[in-house]
Amino acid sequence: MALKATIFKADLQIADMDRGYYAQHALTLARHPSETDERMMVRLLAFALNASETLLFGRGLGTEDEADIWAKDLTGAIQCWIDVGQPEPRDLRKACGRSAQVILYSFGGRVTDLWWQANADLLRRQNNLAVWKLDNYTGGTLGDLVQRNMALQCTIQDAQAWLTDGTRTVEVTPVRLL
Repeated sequence: MALKATIFKADLQIADMDRGYYAQHALTLARHPSETDERMMVRLLAFALNASETLLFGRGLGTEDEADIWAKDLTGAIQCWIDVGQPEPRDLRKACGRSAQVILYSFGGRVTDLWWQANADLLRRQNNLAVWKLDNYTGGTLGDLVQRNMALQCTIQDAQAWLTDGTRTVEVTPVRLL
């Protein structure tokens, strides 16, 4: 019998001073059995960093040809494709062909560095791809904020993000690789 996804609810308040975006989102996150708390929270942070009224979570890890997060226009065309982790370069190239903009948030310390060294030359050819590294956390890790029902605030200013649950705050400074 296959394991089922664990459902998490997040009430996320976003104050993005860099983009002038201020909103509250009631989100449902499904964590695949093979997904870590850290990866799920990186997905949540990626949502906050790119939040809009049309941004939605994809169906998850077990679904091929679907982004972790994406935005589509009224015709169903993909406007923004967002993934987290270290995907195969061919999958990113395919996403670049399907979407106007592709954003990758990679995390994992040394694993990210090795992945980037092995794939940077291939990925630099994609004009609509942005790659960010999310490894320099201060105040703990994103996984420390996980609860089944979360009330979170995310403040973004000067290319830094602070994600807090009211008692713990994790500061993230994304580093642009591409």
